[in-house]
Amino acid sequence: MTQSQPDPRTTALNAALAQQEWDVIVIGGGASGLGTAVEAATRGHSVLLLEGHDYAKGTSSRSTKLVHGGVRYLAQGNVSLVREALRERGLLRQNAPHLVHDLEFVVPAYNWWAEPFYGIGLKMYDVLAGKLSLGSSKLLSKEKALEKAATLQQDGLKGGILYHDGQFDDSRLAVTLLRTLEDHGGVALNYAPVVGLLKDGNKVTGVKFRDEETGQAHDARAKVVVNATGVWVDDIRRMEDPGVKAMLSPSQGAHIVVDKKFLPGDSAIMIPRTDDGRVLFAVPWHDHVVIGTTDTAVPHASFEPRALEEEIEFILRTAGRYLSPAPTRADVQSVYAGLRPLVKPADDADTKAISRDHTIVISEGGLITLTGGKWTTYRRMGEDTVNRAEQQAGLPERLTVTPGLHLHGWSQEDRPDHWKVYGTDAPRIQALPGADKNLHPDLPYTEAEVRWAARFEQARTVEDVLSRRTRALLLNAKGSQDMAPRVADILAEELGHDAAWKEQQVKVYRELAQGYTLS
Repeated sequence: MTQSQPDPRTTALNAALAQQEWDVIVIGGGASGLGTAVEAATRGHSVLLLEGHDYAKGTSSRSTKLVHGGVRYLAQGNVSLVREALRERGLLRQNAPHLVHDLEFVVPAYNWWAEPFYGIGLKMYDVLAGKLSLGSSKLLSKEKALEKAATLQQDGLKGGILYHDGQFDDSRLAVTLLRTLEDHGGVALNYAPVVGLLKDGNKVTGVKFRDEETGQAHDARAKVVVNATGVWVDDIRRMEDPGVKAMLSPSQGAHIVVDKKFLPGDSAIMIPRTDDGRVLFAVPWHDHVVIGTTDTAVPHASFEPRALEEEIEFILRTAGRYLSPAPTRADVQSVYAGLRPLVKPADDADTKAISRDHTIVISEGGLITLTGGKWTTYRRMGEDTVNRAEQQAGLPERLTVTPGLHLHGWSQEDRPDHWKVYGTDAPRIQALPGADKNLHPDLPYTEAEVRWAARFEQARTVEDVLSRRTRALLLNAKGSQDMAPRVADILAEELGHDAAWKEQQVKVYRELAQGYTLS
């Protein structure tokens, strides 16, 4: 690197290899893995987290950007899941105010029965939130509904219901959890896929992982190993038992991102019943609007899932019924898809009917697998998993501290949206070279943020920076392609790479980003 600050990944790799035995090794750097690792580290256990690609590379960077109880789960009658999620929503709002904020939602009513029907359900939502409520729901007249969401289709609009939920930046929360883990003595390493499990007889005693940057394989031992790899948990389970029955039934959710003009206010829209039986959200996010999601069963997991043509058409068609003007294909600035790690039901239920409860399974050899759940409940998933890990491995059983744990960068300062996600780190980034140099005229990101990502957030590639440290790829896929050369220049300077590396990085990134466009 170009300054005295050591390369954070090299530091992490050295720390990973220096320890003889860890209390806990966590496989997976998404919501569930990071949540489990932070939970274990804050209880005083030694923790190593290994991520095969980059933090939040999979599902955990591809959400609808909501911290919510799940209105549709209430409709399914899963009151316990909704109550737990609403509690966790409130805790996360307190523990990361720089990343999570209250968001008003308008449910438009086009039938006479819609207001009382959905109004009663959302009052129950308020009650379940208890003292951690973000605000009370209320009925809106047609005029008030249009004040909140001016682009709602006016023909037939009778009014609406206003309710409150939370919004966040998913991959920035993942990076914040990485930094929180490090703050509490944990070690995390990206681009370190687990390629095998170590065993003593029948007992799982550690992992074999490969450093993707050197190709070298290393062993790491632990008292307990947690498999928190999302839609890939069955791959890790088969390393222990090749004949194990698959746990998951993956489902794909797609989203489109359009200009703020399609929803110019600060309120979101929730359509409670679409053609496929789901809800559809139109959500203001980083000065753009995210519209989604779908629910499509997929046979295999992919690290780069692509929205299907029928999903894109469904979102545009449904949004067009409720928004005026209606967004078209030409208006889509980015399209992305994520996979849900849904645990298989006993019968052949549709994936949209499968619960989002998390599941913990312990194998005969002691491998703990955590799957299911969602971002909102990441902390509770980690707490439950570490409770089981302490029992399984004979570790000291300690009380959780994460319900009141301020995450890295905790700040209530009212910074501009673009800088707010960094919390108390923002002034340090703004002091770096390039803080006044934007990478693209249509996006707020600066050269200083690339340097910060390389120096402190383990960003290794152009994709890491443009997709997950900043959100350029999801906000404006074509614009992000224009940014790639300068980002490659800065990363090469920071990480010591040559011109051939830069050229390859730009080529690979532009090919990837093309898959986020509709042209």
